[in-house]
Amino acid sequence: MRRRVARPGAGEARGNRGPALMDLSAAIRERLAELQPQSIELLDESGLHAGHPGATAGGSHFRLTIVSPRFAGRDKVARHRMIYAALGPLMQREIHALAIRALTPDEL
Repeated sequence: MRRRVARPGAGEARGNRGPALMDLSAAIRERLAELQPQSIELLDESGLHAGHPGATAGGSHFRLTIVSPRFAGRDKVARHRMIYAALGPLMQREIHALAIRALTPDEL
């Protein structure tokens, strides 16, 4: 299966699922760095969605747990918007689904 993947610091390139997903995970982590996370847990759950239309089209499914002091004083929707803004165009094509758990250090 071939897919389009945004690589950090470069334009888009084609790749297979192995290296492409590593590049996509790296791109996600790089973009989330602007939120000054204390920790990021990023799980690729794409294999659980085999045959799903989004998976067939090449979109990946991820589960994200991110801890950042930047989320302090913000509700769940605002935190998710911050994450979507940081991920930018990756949410348009490369990421089909993203389950988010966004916490402050005090919420651990």
